[in-house]
Amino acid sequence: MTSEANVLIHWKGLESDPEVHDHLHSRCLHVAAEFPETDHYELSIEPSGRDVKCHGHVNGKQTQLAAHTEGLPTPRQVADSVIDKLERELRREHDKRIFSRRRKAQRDQ
Repeated sequence: MTSEANVLIHWKGLESDPEVHDHLHSRCLHVAAEFPETDHYELSIEPSGRDVKCHGHVNGKQTQLAAHTEGLPTPRQVADSVIDKLERELRREHDKRIFSRRRKAQRDQ
């Protein structure tokens, strides 16, 4: 991919922490470098009682995934958990596409 992925981080009802924001931005860019078909990452972090919850979305070519986590005490922990989930889902979808093509090619031989 020639351009950098678009990363949006929304802080709803929480004060933005520049250190956490930079960490999450770099994590999203790292995942985007591994999966170049993705081009848009969006995280929404908000309070949920005493804990924090986060919703994440990834969009791209033939890709639309969502994940959420709640019940962790800090925005960094909850957002890292969402990014980990999105990365696992991206890996699963990526592998499914690759291996389905290989299986089809083997059947066609």
